[in-house]
Amino acid sequence: MSFAVLTLPANIAIFAAAAVVVWLAGVRLAKYADAISRRTGLGQALIGLLLLAGVTSLPEIATSVTAAGLGDGPLAVNNLLGSIAMQVALLAVADGVYDKSALTSVVPDPDVMLQGALNIGLLCLVAIATVVGDIAFGGAGVWTWSIFAASIGAMYMLVRANERKPWIPNTDKELGPPDEAIERLETSNLALGLRTLGAAIVILAAGFLVASTGNVIAEQSGIGSSFMGFAFVAIATSLPEASTVFAALRRGLHTMAISDILGTNILNVALIFIVDMIADGNAVLTSVGTFGAVAALIGAFVTTLFVIGLAERRDVTVFRMGVDSAAVLVAYLGGLGLLFTLREAA
Repeated sequence: MSFAVLTLPANIAIFAAAAVVVWLAGVRLAKYADAISRRTGLGQALIGLLLLAGVTSLPEIATSVTAAGLGDGPLAVNNLLGSIAMQVALLAVADGVYDKSALTSVVPDPDVMLQGALNIGLLCLVAIATVVGDIAFGGAGVWTWSIFAASIGAMYMLVRANERKPWIPNTDKELGPPDEAIERLETSNLALGLRTLGAAIVILAAGFLVASTGNVIAEQSGIGSSFMGFAFVAIATSLPEASTVFAALRRGLHTMAISDILGTNILNVALIFIVDMIADGNAVLTSVGTFGAVAALIGAFVTTLFVIGLAERRDVTVFRMGVDSAAVLVAYLGGLGLLFTLREAA
């Protein structure tokens, strides 16, 4: 179906409806993922990294792959970069909603600091690539091959860190409720797996609609595909992360919530390689220009603010959220304003 033949209000309505479906499926998915994590007995950081991050990245995969297939590389890349910054800002919002203490002051597992540092490094590579330019090689670009390899290396480092436990976590503030107070799914492992798969398929389908209509809305409204991808499409595809993060914080699982976001963001950087392989023409990072470089640096900056909070562990709040979370929101909104001024050059 060509959404370009529909009016702008009709496309906006489809976009909004698909976003709602993504949210509802994400709520169910969060419930199933939490049950799976408790049945496996794995640590919160590892579950957040491998299970939740992988599943909640499905909308980004659907939207970016679809946009790349439609020939809109900037929308695909900036959806991924926008999701990174948006999801860190999401943690800041959740901090103010679900806990009176600063979120970063109660996280017991130091693995999340390593995740944050790796996020920052990968995003800096993306920014460098967009500034210096990329050249095609083996179906993608030299820089995107390198970034993909670095992303795989980052995931390997995080799995090894979980095994080695180089730091001793402080679990005094994060115990969470007992398992019997949480898991209410009286289903077999097979049924749980099928329900999880069903929710994932729904998210993929709704993600396709979000990407397709988002691309048309960008053209019909004159917003521009780069800003549309960074702001609006990224918000819609971040809804599963929102539901997962809120569900985790309701259960007092602070490490899982942060690890979900930071793990998803590493996967988003790795997905640039997939986008580059699918998109036609030159290396995709050559098409995002200054807008893409600034978008990547905004993601790196807001992540840095959270890593500082994790290292400092100060329980100082403003408007019910940690000072670092407040700084993240200010930086994110300021970044949106800056990127809006750059949209014509994108």
